[in-house]
Amino acid sequence: MLIRPQTTRSRGPRIARAAVPVAWAAVAALGLGACDSGGGTDAPKAKAGGGPSVVAPGRPGEPAKTMSAQEAAKSLPDGSPNGADYRYAHRMIEHHGQALVMTELAPKRARSTRVKRLAERIAAAQGPEIDAMRGWLGNNDGDRHKGGHDHTAMPGMATGKELARLRRAEGEDFDRLFLKLMTVHHEGAVTMATEVLAQGNNVQVEEMATDVIAQQSAEIGRMRDMG
Repeated sequence: MLIRPQTTRSRGPRIARAAVPVAWAAVAALGLGACDSGGGTDAPKAKAGGGPSVVAPGRPGEPAKTMSAQEAAKSLPDGSPNGADYRYAHRMIEHHGQALVMTELAPKRARSTRVKRLAERIAAAQGPEIDAMRGWLGNNDGDRHKGGHDHTAMPGMATGKELARLRRAEGEDFDRLFLKLMTVHHEGAVTMATEVLAQGNNVQVEEMATDVIAQQSAEIGRMRDMG
C-alpha cells in the first residue's frame, strides 16, 4: 500500500460514518453559495444575518440541523491526526505482525495448497501495510503518541497457547487451526479498522483502514469457504 499525500479534503462515503453527512452538507453549502438562487421556490432559505443555508443530516438518532455556508465550511475535518488515528496505527502494526508469524508456519506445516497460497497472499499484503503504517507514524510524530496503547486486548489476537498449538500442528490439523485462527484474526482487524473510520480524523489512516476492511473481508469469505 502506498502512502498518499495528506490532504485536508473531506473524506468520501466509502464507509458510512458520522462525520460524512456534515461534510457533504458543507460541500453543498459552498456550492450553493456560489450560485445565483434567483429567488425561486427551490432556493435555500437564508438564515438570520443573510446568506444561503442548508440542512445537514444529523448523526444516527439525532435530528437534522440547518447551518449557514460558513458554519458548514468550518465543520469540515482538517485532517489532523487524533488519538484514534495514532492508536490504530500502533496497534495494527502489532496485529499484522502476529499474522506474519502465523503465515510463516504455513509453507512447511500446511497440507493444502490453497492454505499455503492464502498464507502467501496474506504475508504479501500485510508486510507492506506494516511499512506504510510505520511510514505514516514517522511522518506524523508517532513516537510522541505511542504510549497507552494496550496491545494485549486487541480483537482477534491469538493467545500464546493457540500459537503454540499452531506451531505443533501439521497437515490437515494445521490447515483447520490456521483457518480458524486467521479468520478470527481478520475479523478483529476489520473491527479495529471500522472503529478508526468512526473515531479518527486523518485521511491517510482512513484510506489504510478502508483497504484493510475490503481486503480482509474478502479473505474472511474465502477462508470460510475453505473451512
